Amino acid sequence: MNQLKFYSEKQVSKLISTRQGETKLGEKIKVATSFEDVQKSGAKIVIIGIPEDIGVRANFGKPGTSNAWQAFLGAFLNVQENQFNSGENILLLGEINTSEAMKKAGNIDVSDPNYVQKLGDLVEQLDAIVSEVVKNVILAGKFPVIIGGGHNNAFGNLKGASEAFNHPINVLNIDAHTDLRRLEHRHSGNGFSYAFTNGFLEKYSVFGLHQNYTPQYIFDKMNTSEAYQYHLLEELPKHKRKTVFLELLDFVKQEKFGLELDCDAIANFPSSAVSPAGLELDEAREMIREAAKERNCCYLHICEAVATNNFPTGKALSYLVTDFLKEKTYA
Repeated sequence: MNQLKFYSEKQVSKLISTRQGETKLGEKIKVATSFEDVQKSGAKIVIIGIPEDIGVRANFGKPGTSNAWQAFLGAFLNVQENQFNSGENILLLGEINTSEAMKKAGNIDVSDPNYVQKLGDLVEQLDAIVSEVVKNVILAGKFPVIIGGGHNNAFGNLKGASEAFNHPINVLNIDAHTDLRRLEHRHSGNGFSYAFTNGFLEKYSVFGLHQNYTPQYIFDKMNTSEAYQYHLLEELPKHKRKTVFLELLDFVKQEKFGLELDCDAIANFPSSAVSPAGLELDEAREMIREAAKERNCCYLHICEAVATNNFPTGKALSYLVTDFLKEKTYA
């Protein structure tokens, strides 16, 4: 599968800080050298990276989400293998090969009147790749964990999962934004709009939505359709957040659903649209643990994070992923 960039055992080992008497997850996880390894492996979890920020730029956002995957990988591989964490059930598939698309995006002049439309064309190319990879991972009986890139990749996740199950699926999105913007050029703000229009998404719930950054036409759409449920951050006192989250989880969990976590939802988390308001990291950790207990949860996608020098982005992402995996219940 040429859409993927695979790693060698040697490449992975260079990222692991070994220490006598200790074992790291990276020393136990399996490393795929071809897609055939997904089908052959006994591991149930497949880790996939998407190092891109094209969709974010096409949405007039700040670039940088392309670096989150490597930051995550470096931290995740060095988590301790112990009575709480095990790498035995994990296969590192590698990353979506975005190098050519990123190069093309970098060569588009920002003064070009068709700048965002040209970026949108590249996002559509990534959509096709992401959906094909996610579909084939699920068809192999595995659970995809997708890390990095912009929230534009939600469309590829939904398309791939929907095609694998041969029916639309649901989504629970922990996010400051709905990403239900109009069907203009493809970008990080309209992945769910396109998923609905193309028949890949059935029910959609959003937890932690921000009043200040949601257009009225989107509120109008959600308020008049039974396909949507949402709760605003401003209406979520801390002592009620878990209860409200479980209500939104109930809305989607009767059928196959994807769990989307946009790091914009976490206060002061370096992201494409970082916000001083939002959930605490530990609250987000608790939410994904709850969702992981549901048998119908069919993929996890964490996106929009940006690695910086003054915040341990990779370590934060690895906490979120390991929390989810500890609780994951399989159908």
